[in-house]
Amino acid sequence: MNELQQLDHDVYLFLNNLGSETWDPFWLFITNKWYSIPLYFFLLILIYRKFGIKGTLYTLVTVALLITATDQLANVFKHGFERPRPCRQEGIMEQARFIAVRCGSFGYFSAHAASSMGLAFFVGFLLKSRHKWLLPVLLIWAIMVGYSRIYIGVHYPGDVLTGMLIGGVIGLIMLYLHRFGYAKIFKEN
Repeated sequence: MNELQQLDHDVYLFLNNLGSETWDPFWLFITNKWYSIPLYFFLLILIYRKFGIKGTLYTLVTVALLITATDQLANVFKHGFERPRPCRQEGIMEQARFIAVRCGSFGYFSAHAASSMGLAFFVGFLLKSRHKWLLPVLLIWAIMVGYSRIYIGVHYPGDVLTGMLIGGVIGLIMLYLHRFGYAKIFKEN
């Protein structure tokens, strides 16, 4: 386990120190969830075109459950493992670039990475039949959000990869539940 943690620290320092002041505004933009609102609005339009108003409302409830699940599970893990974020860990924070607005206490696992990957899987597969290009675009976006957490100095790569894995699984579970519920609610009327 110590070797795995050391690898995580080494990879973190390598990736984090690739940053430069020139790129800092870009990665701060990517990591800020509020700046993704135009993307969310675009996805909402695509969902509306496929499902209409009632199906869109049902899908929004499912997305709210997905985001809640990834966020709350991340909180359970953070307080269960109590792994310090790199911006709080002595011996690491002195060697890293920290450009985030704030640094929370614990970092395992990244809720940003989980939520973005969960949303990418859910919406990408949900709309795949109409928009084959959407899943790869959303996966690239989710990976960029995950990397941004390393870049700004608040998560180790292991935090991000775990978040992406858990988010992807939750996204697929919610996709299955959405399809099951949608068939029951809207097809049997």
